Amino acid sequence: MISPEALLSSAVLLTGLSVLTFIDIRTFRLPDWMTLPLIPAGWLAAGWLGDPVVWHVAGAAIGYGAFVALELVYKAVRGRDGLGRGDAKLLAVGGAWCGALLLPVIVLAASMTGLIWVLAQQAITGRTMTPQSAIAFGPFLAASIVLGWLLLRFGLWA
Repeated sequence: MISPEALLSSAVLLTGLSVLTFIDIRTFRLPDWMTLPLIPAGWLAAGWLGDPVVWHVAGAAIGYGAFVALELVYKAVRGRDGLGRGDAKLLAVGGAWCGALLLPVIVLAASMTGLIWVLAQQAITGRTMTPQSAIAFGPFLAASIVLGWLLLRFGLWA
């Protein structure tokens, strides 16, 4: 049985991620005014729910740093943007809510669902994605953060 604290925390997280998903789909942007408050909210939820907050603080820092590094390497190699800074901030949200140890699961799940979505779109529409094609990665990250949160809250991840 999930506690009232976990239910309330889940409502905050799911509301924030839902809003960010709709914004990203429409604008290809993840606005700071919605993303940034979710980071300390994740730390507060971790403390409230009895999780070791240090892992959640580390998760936010590692998530943000990893995606900023990926963004910079991609730009150096390809000469153009490939990942937005909003995605880095959203991964920081995932780390803040789910902790550092779930970051690989979040990134893998987001990447796999994004790839499946692209392949399905190509199969359905017959149009091929090109290196210049843009997709909003935020919705895949958001769904994967929810997956990580559920794994954590239901005790499926130690």
